[in-house]
Amino acid sequence: MKKLLLICLAAAMSGCGIYKSYERPEIVTDGLYGAVETSDSSLGDIAWREVFADPQLQRLIDLALENNTDMQSAHWRVKEAEATLRSARLAYLPSFNFAPQGSLSSFDTRTPSKTYNIPVTASWQIDLFNGLTNAKRKAKALYAQSREYEQAVKTQLIAGTANLYFTLLMLDEQLEITRQTAAKWEKTVETIRSLKEAGMANEAAVAQYEGTYYSVQAGVHDLDYQLRQVENSLCSLLGEAPHTIARGSLDAQQLPERLTVGVPLQMLSNRPDIRAAEYSLMQAYYATAEARSALYPSITLSGLAGWTNSAGSAIVNPGKLLLTATAQLLQPIFNAGANRARVKIMKAQFEESKLSFQQALLNAGAEVNNALMQSQSARAKSELRRNQVAAMERAAESTELLMRYSPTTYLEVLTAEQSLLSARLSQVADRFDEIQGVVNLYQALGGGRDIVDETRK
Repeated sequence: MKKLLLICLAAAMSGCGIYKSYERPEIVTDGLYGAVETSDSSLGDIAWREVFADPQLQRLIDLALENNTDMQSAHWRVKEAEATLRSARLAYLPSFNFAPQGSLSSFDTRTPSKTYNIPVTASWQIDLFNGLTNAKRKAKALYAQSREYEQAVKTQLIAGTANLYFTLLMLDEQLEITRQTAAKWEKTVETIRSLKEAGMANEAAVAQYEGTYYSVQAGVHDLDYQLRQVENSLCSLLGEAPHTIARGSLDAQQLPERLTVGVPLQMLSNRPDIRAAEYSLMQAYYATAEARSALYPSITLSGLAGWTNSAGSAIVNPGKLLLTATAQLLQPIFNAGANRARVKIMKAQFEESKLSFQQALLNAGAEVNNALMQSQSARAKSELRRNQVAAMERAAESTELLMRYSPTTYLEVLTAEQSLLSARLSQVADRFDEIQGVVNLYQALGGGRDIVDETRK
């Protein structure tokens, strides 16, 4: 027996991956952000309350983190993984069972004989080939992944709440601009009707102005409908029934001016989805090691201690103490092929997880690049858009005066006014794009994290 154990142990030591701990595969992060300039600091390292200073938005984010059903589900997912890890740790301990039993037997109507056993059985599997250890490590990686999933939900929830809030502010601004334009067009229609009565305009001009006024007025209703939709979406995110959202204004928003992305390697420790992808890879690694362990013998020690009155063929009253101890070695033979197939399955899943991890890094790099470019592009257009609005305002004023006192056609006035409205709406949209770029960059860099990685303690 001893010789057999030594042979098995030597075979196990020569097997790859049974005792070896997970090591991160070699990855290349150079150029992950494209041509974006990197730095030592990162926007994702800033607390979300410092990034989003609007008190109304902070209150909404707090509500979302407390009431959102996805956040609550993620919390219970952590609890489930925590229980799985606790179960894996307890597998190292012996199992005890209390199994009392008794019987009555009688032959040819004689007085029945009574037998009983009151045993406590114990069983303990020796983790000689790291089967239990690999199962525990896999459960530990699952627990860590569930915590990172919870953090990813939190980060997404913060960014989603902020984006919906800023969308409301953008629509508020665009609605106000459109209402002002509609009021102005209403007065313009009255003016053009007066000019017609004075013989200075025709019916075609009146019809064109009325048509434009009705179009602008319809735009007011469209924007109001979009506002209600976004409010309802935000209420759903907050876990509340639809209601009006108290909010500030787009002009009052102050977000960080300097947008830094850090270095690509920081994403491995900052972004919860990247960390979750690596923990999934770690689970696949230990699942493969656990499958390899099943190829080798398992040793189980068992024992029994109790009180019985059944001593072989004799019945003894009162009973006597009973003690037994056994050891069992189980070597797979006929199911070894199935076990080897399971190893191949686990190895394939490990390779799939490795590819998923690499793709998650590439996707993250693209998200960082896109968000930064979105914000920078919007900022670059801000001065140009201000100049455009100022020019369109001058054009609208000039064409309106010319129409009243010169032969300028009403079509030039219509074109100038419509161009002014479009420029003002685009100016608000650019400001929203700039803010949304900051929000998306904050999410892409793993901002809003506060979970301690307990698996590294």
